[in-house]
Order: sequence, then C-alpha cells, then structure tokens
Amino acid sequence: MRNVYTLFDRLRILPRWIILVIDLTLVAIAAFSAYLLRFNFYFEQLLTHDFTIGLLVSVAGACVAIIVTRSYAGIVRYTGLHDGLRIFYAVLINLGISFLFNFFYQKFLGKATNVIPVSVIIITFLNSFLLLFFYRLLVKNIFTILSTKQSSIRNVIIFGAGQLGRTTKDLLINDKKQNTRVGAFLDDDSYMWNKVINGVGVYCPDKFFESPEFKANKYDQLIIAIQHLPLQRKNHIVDLALKNGIKVMTIPPVERWVKGELTVKQIKEVKIEDLLGRASIKLNNGKVAESIFGKRIMVTGAAGSIGSEIVRQLTRLAPKEIILLDQAESPLYEIEREVKEKNKFNNACSVICDISNLDRLEDIIDEHNPQIIFHAAAYKHVPLMENNPVEAIITNVFGTKNLADLAVKYKAEKFVMVSTDKAVNPTSVMGASKRLAEIYVQSLSNYVHGEGISDTAFITTRFGNVLGSNGSVIPFFKNQIKEGGPVTVTHPDITRFFMTIPEACQLVLEAGVMGHGGEIYLFDMGESVKIVDLAKKMIKLSGFEPNVDIEIVYTGLREGEKLYEELLNTKENTLPTHHDKIMIAKVREYDFHKIESQFKKLQMAVDQRNDMLVVSMMKAIVPEYKSNSSKFEILDKKDISYRLNIN
Repeated sequence: MRNVYTLFDRLRILPRWIILVIDLTLVAIAAFSAYLLRFNFYFEQLLTHDFTIGLLVSVAGACVAIIVTRSYAGIVRYTGLHDGLRIFYAVLINLGISFLFNFFYQKFLGKATNVIPVSVIIITFLNSFLLLFFYRLLVKNIFTILSTKQSSIRNVIIFGAGQLGRTTKDLLINDKKQNTRVGAFLDDDSYMWNKVINGVGVYCPDKFFESPEFKANKYDQLIIAIQHLPLQRKNHIVDLALKNGIKVMTIPPVERWVKGELTVKQIKEVKIEDLLGRASIKLNNGKVAESIFGKRIMVTGAAGSIGSEIVRQLTRLAPKEIILLDQAESPLYEIEREVKEKNKFNNACSVICDISNLDRLEDIIDEHNPQIIFHAAAYKHVPLMENNPVEAIITNVFGTKNLADLAVKYKAEKFVMVSTDKAVNPTSVMGASKRLAEIYVQSLSNYVHGEGISDTAFITTRFGNVLGSNGSVIPFFKNQIKEGGPVTVTHPDITRFFMTIPEACQLVLEAGVMGHGGEIYLFDMGESVKIVDLAKKMIKLSGFEPNVDIEIVYTGLREGEKLYEELLNTKENTLPTHHDKIMIAKVREYDFHKIESQFKKLQMAVDQRNDMLVVSMMKAIVPEYKSNSSKFEILDKKDISYRLNIN
C-alpha cells in the first residue's frame, strides 16, 4: 500500500494532448450510445441512418469546442465547479455545430431529412456532459483516496447546517494539507433533522452523542459554525463535546475573515472567554458619542486593561484630545502607538505621572484642562495590597482624592471613577481602599453641588472581574495548564462574576453620559461562576482530563480574599435607570467635612508607615470592612488597642 501512496505522490500531471484524446474518445462513446438509445439498440437502424457520419461530426465538433473553451487544460485531480462550466460550454458549442451541420446538409445537398437525428444530437449533448464531467470527478476522488493514508483521517462534526456550516465543510474537504472527513452536521432546526446535505446527515445535537452514528465513528473535533449562538446554548454544546472527549473549535466572526474569505487557519479552538458572561447589553452609543465629540478627555491608568480599552473606544468617538496618563512607561508607549497607527487617532498625548504626586498631576491638568476625566488608575491585586496597605492608601485613596480635588479646581465637567465589587462589604485592604475612594468622591460631589462651588459631576461605576485583564485568573490558569499543572484554586466553593473588558468600558462611558453627580452605577453581572468549574472546563478545552492529566490543587483563600463577591452593601438598595440592566446604588451618605477630617488623620497614619494603624483607621471609616484570611483580622476584635476612635 505504501508503494501506491508513493506512486500517486510522484505521478506527474498528464500532458494536455492525452486529456484531449480521452475527452474525444468519451464524446465518441456518448454519440454512439445516443444512437443505440434512439433506435432501441437495433444495430440495423444505426446502419440505415449512417451513424458513422454522426460520430465523425460529434468528435470533430467536440475537438473544436474543447480547444476553444480549453476544457482540456484543467488538472483532472483538482476538478471543481469552474471545470464543470467549461465542459458545459464545450458540449453546448458541439450541440450547435451538430445543428449547423444538419442545416447546411439540407440546404446545400437538398436533402429532406437531417443526416443526424435531432434526438441523437440532444442525447449526445447530455451523455457528453455527464461522461466528461463525472470521469473527472471519479479521477479526483480516486486520487484523494489513494494519495492519503487512511489512518490520518480526522473525523469532524459541524454544529450548524446553514450556509456557514456548508462553507466550512467544503473548506475542510478541499484542504490538501489535512485529510478531513465531515461525518455529521448538528443543527437545532428540527426541520433539518434526518436530512442529508452533500452526503452528510443532519442530526439533533442533544440526541446525536447517543446515536449509532456517533458510536460507530471516532470523532476528533466539533466545529461550531454558527455566528450568533446564544451563550447558554454554546456552553451546552461545548459540554456535550468535552464530555465525549471531542475537541471544540469555532469559526471567527465574518468581519474578522481575511479579505472576506474563511480559511482553515482561522478555525481556532474555543476559548474559555467565549463561554463566560452573558449576552451583551446594548447601550446608548449615540448619546455617548455626542457627549465625547470634540472634548478634551483624560484617562488615568491608560496603560492598564480597563484604561487602554477606554482609550480605544474613545478614539472612535472623535474627541478633541485624549491625555493618556500612567506611570508604566512601556505599556503607555504601546497604547499610544496603537491608537495612532491602528486607530488613526493622532490627538493622543501620553504623560508619565503617579497620581499620588499632586504637584505633577496639577501641572498636567493645568496644561491640558481636561473636560472629562476617566479615572481607572489603581492598585488592584488583593494579596499584594494586603501586604502593602500604605501603598494602597497612597494610590487608591489619596491619588483619587488628588484627582477629584483638581477636577473641582479646574472645573472639569465630569469625573468618572472605575471602582470594583470588592468595595462592597470589603474583606481586603484593596477593597476597603476603593470603598474609601468611593466615599470621598461621593461626599465631595454632594458638598460642591450643595454649596454651589462646582458643577463637576462625580460618577462611580462598580463591576466584577473582567476577562483577560492583568492579573486575571484565566491567563494564570492557562499558564499552569501549559506547564502541565497543577492548576491551583484557592477554595472549592469560591465564585466570581465575569464580564468582558469592552463591555465594562462601555458601562464606564455610558455612566459618563447618564450621571448627573454622586451616583454609583451597578451593572447586571449575570450569574456568578464557580472557579473550580472554570478550571475544569479550561483543562478539558486544552484536551486534558482534570485530576487525571492535570491535577487541581486547593491552596486555601489568599489574604483578604472573599468566597463570594457582592455588588451591594447589606444596607444598600438600588434605583432603576433607563436600562433594566443598569442600576444606581442607593448608599449611605457621608458628611464631607467629617470625611475630610478623617482623611487628614489617615494621612498622618500613612506618614508613620504603620500598617496596623492605617488599617485600623480604614476600619473606623468603613465599619463594614472585616478582614478575611489576613493578619488584620485581629483588628476586628473590640479589645485591640489599635482600634482607635477617630470620629
């Protein structure tokens, strides 16, 4: 068998004259069989009608037609639709030549009847097309079968029997680099079930994996070929495939096809990010664009996950200028280069600054005079901030205070702060620092508006974890799986909310339009995800079996970490907005002068670099802050002297 493979690998393309001879031979056979069919296989009738003239005319006409259409020039083993069209044109020309021969035969020789019966001409036309085209298809299939080792066949299931599914099938079977067999279509449309498309059966997805067809074949991949499949349904299909040891692939959106065409290389493995979250929430982008157009915008933390996406979305809304502020030099350079080269936005200005540096910050705001400030700069890593509470306060609290105070001083129209669900009933220094920032911004807003000091609108947005952000659990798990494990999960019951970075940033921009000042906006985060289930699915998507190929190890909650995230404090409730998925948190209001006094004492504790004293004061301002899995749990006991009264 190996010799057969080698023979076909080395077999050269046949010379065109040989193809021409084969084609003419088949036309002769088609013409002769046409006479036999016309005269019911009575050979005497063929002699009576001088069938040799008909054969000669058909072959001669075919020779002319084949040369004119160059139907002999195609490589037989690669026959396709275009070759079929050329053959059709050739036999059509031959049909015309035969009719012309009859016409001139009668006109110039004065004969009353056709030398070639019309029925014979038509039958020859049909027979010729069938023989010429289908012999090419036969040769093509023989080459495909004999030139490919059967052991290398990849059995594929395509979910989606529509146009995209059929396109995917044709793409796979025509790929010369891989030997792919499409064994089944799956589709949710019951009308399609038990039908056959190009030799491939269509099955009910939920019943297929128990069917004899599935059990009789070993399938390697399932390709999702539906563009807008509901997330819940996609998860269900992926789970069915993974349960049966089948790798899941997906087709990219049409807008991401290379030059408008789908290629095999674009069929990628399903990512865990594709299976989390929920259906995207549509926001009022028209009002957002109107609010941003022609404005000077500052984005702090512009080099981070959230800040950089805010910048990308802003560039599409034609602001007058975007000031990109961050202290991370290289990432800041990268986002500036991206918006200028890729987004073609040339009015971006990068400035290096630590928001805790008040003098430097004021110089920047004085120079650029931003009308809208999107504040995304913050320390966000929970265990790191638990071990560095002073730095968390300096940046997250007093850095925010610096920006908010300068927004009032320089009459910014809006100040939109990015907060976190970890600020709700905080159990960590990071969460508590963000809650302190929320309290200051909201109390300042109430004060300046109440006293008529400023019209600056202060708005806060809260949401959970974003997919693909710096420090996210997903890239962390990916690296562990790549290294062969183990995958470390802190607790078997830990859950988190997830949303995509673009969607989170849309919320931030929408809040900037909706907000009048003092609001904390919440986003419907959908259902929380159990992290251990997330880890198991990621392992399966990578082609491994959890706790067989890659072990899952529980390491215990990290310092300050919660089991469950929340979006509202226990004493809070919500108010509706124009969108049923966006809410306003109704929170306790704080007196600005009292907060200002407490912040001065907090600053004194920061200056002393005393972690216990700093955290104790944070707990006094935010009484719902209860440490978890942390050395600061001792401060939650009433008899601890560090628990100072600073009211």
